[in-house]
Amino acid sequence: MSEFIEDNSTTAAVAGTQYGIDVSTTISSSTATCLASTYTFVVPRGYRSSGSVDTQVCTSIIAAYNAGIKIRDTYLFPCPTCSKSASAQMSELVSYLNTNCKSQWSGRIWLDIEGSSYWTGSTSSNKAWYQALRDSCKSLGVTCGIYSSASQWSAIFGSTSYCYGSDLPLWYAHYDNLASFSDFTTFGCWTTPHAKQYVGTTTVCSMGVDKNYATAF
Repeated sequence: MSEFIEDNSTTAAVAGTQYGIDVSTTISSSTATCLASTYTFVVPRGYRSSGSVDTQVCTSIIAAYNAGIKIRDTYLFPCPTCSKSASAQMSELVSYLNTNCKSQWSGRIWLDIEGSSYWTGSTSSNKAWYQALRDSCKSLGVTCGIYSSASQWSAIFGSTSYCYGSDLPLWYAHYDNLASFSDFTTFGCWTTPHAKQYVGTTTVCSMGVDKNYATAF
């Protein structure tokens, strides 16, 4: 989830696979219509690293819904150094989604676990904060998943062997331009991934996106 450069390549449909995009800016109706011809899932940002809801999230979700895009999740980029607790941040996002686009939102929130500079300098504090965030999914009755990579996981929590939340689906990042899980290496006790972010910093339908692959998102 980064800055973007132009990429005019297309995604070929392969039986048994799904392709999707995630974005940190607003999906317009026209862009959603363009995306719908190729992509089956979209994941717009729902919560900012500054500690506030991205109030454009429902605009994007509704546009994707109206365009016929099958799955419309969102992601929460947490603020572990903010005064708001992990559960308060999750609750704030869930409340906004339920109020503004409940029927169009697919119901899942991906916890964006990356960027050690956004976290505290203590791996033990980071673990405690993350565990509270993961637990808030259960207490609020929200379906969640984890977005991370082995390198980010280790940088934030001190080791790839740290395990918490591995009962949730894993969406991992590895920018190798390959729509395949053949590169996956176990971390965090996940042995099988759910999805892969395989291209970042690209442009599709005149919009900055990351490209993603899954067998059943």
